[in-house]
Amino acid sequence: MIGAMNAEQPYRPGIRTPGPRVLIAAALVSLMLMMPGPLIPCPDAEDRMVRDQAGRSVRVPADPRRVVALAPSVTEIVFALKQAHRLVGATRFSDYPAEAEQIPKVGSYVRLDLEKITALAPDLCIAVKDGNPVDVVMRLEALNIPVYAVDPRSLDTVMTAIRAVGELLNAPEAAASMVGEMQRRISRVRRLAATAETRPGVFFQIGVNPIVSAGTPTFIHELIIAAGGRNLAAGDIPYPRFSREEVLMTAPDILIITSMARGGLFEKVKREWMAWPDMPAVRNRRVHILDSDVLDRPGPRMVEGLEQLFDIIHPGLGDRE
Repeated sequence: MIGAMNAEQPYRPGIRTPGPRVLIAAALVSLMLMMPGPLIPCPDAEDRMVRDQAGRSVRVPADPRRVVALAPSVTEIVFALKQAHRLVGATRFSDYPAEAEQIPKVGSYVRLDLEKITALAPDLCIAVKDGNPVDVVMRLEALNIPVYAVDPRSLDTVMTAIRAVGELLNAPEAAASMVGEMQRRISRVRRLAATAETRPGVFFQIGVNPIVSAGTPTFIHELIIAAGGRNLAAGDIPYPRFSREEVLMTAPDILIITSMARGGLFEKVKREWMAWPDMPAVRNRRVHILDSDVLDRPGPRMVEGLEQLFDIIHPGLGDRE
């Protein structure tokens, strides 16, 4: 993991942690990836067949009662759908809403504890296609514990994942309502951003030592563009590294710092950047610290993160409505 982060840190979508861990995506490389289709009734009235976001057919309970969420973003989706009564387990950094902290933990999303999961006797696990360790998933399925994989990589696929979880938990109306509200807010930001006279250059720092940003094939890039900014780290490399001198050469209009590290590190990094007054972002006092969770977790709060980015990139523009 980059900088001050390690494999026990919270989920950051799309960032690959170091080591030989094989991900679900690699195990399913031979399968044709398909978007989730409608639920298909199964002859057994207590089960139904669904197609998950990894393109697999999965037999799941018609009414899951003991669900384990294998990523913090999944936990947030379940709570937002008001289906938390079904949750019996979640991963280590599932801390939102506050009630999620009381749910038994089954390890981190990249280091799942098989024994803890099986001890909870789940009738359904909801996994992240590109993140959870495939060996644990395969062992769960060998124990006849169904595992449904979501694949939230973009604004659109986050909403697809929300709809899918809503279908799984018999809350399709709640999911449709949530997605509709998210789409409304996203459309508002995009509409306002389109009226801006400029698109400021944004450097988004997600790693501390070394400095790491987010390239074009990332969730963060999509948010910056939707909020009306230019991503100064755009390029084919998902998470490029920069020296301090290279960051200064990009001359960012806005510098945004976010990291999974805690304990005052945010403020320390900001103070270090403020020592470079020739940087436009420093000169114009546009160095900002944002809560990583609302930007990094591909769930319902991503719209809040998008709106925060928009207000930073185009302050006051939203007040003109």
